[in-house]
Amino acid sequence: MKKLALIGAALMMLASFAVFAEEHADAALKHTQMAIEYDKAGHRQVMHQHASEALTHAKKAAEVAKGESKTHMDAAVKSLESAVEHSKMGGPEHVKAAKEAVEEAEGHLKAGNK
Repeated sequence: MKKLALIGAALMMLASFAVFAEEHADAALKHTQMAIEYDKAGHRQVMHQHASEALTHAKKAAEVAKGESKTHMDAAVKSLESAVEHSKMGGPEHVKAAKEAVEEAEGHLKAGNK
């Protein structure tokens, strides 16, 4: 009976990791999309805030992701790190680089969250 309870607990824990990753991946995608929208509207500071929030969630999702999803989450984290850094800097070249990095992250988050 103890073995059955242990197996059940292990299965529930594995299922909760998948839900945990999916929740964070969804939140990362949502914030990434919001960052893109605010960038289009010219609100660079709000874009930076959403890119930072997306990065936080993407890192958490990458910690528990596996396989191809893990590869995409790791790539999304790198893109979001780049977006956050560029969005802190001034100049049109940094604005463009931040925009491109956020859009790249969106693609990875969509691919990794299938």
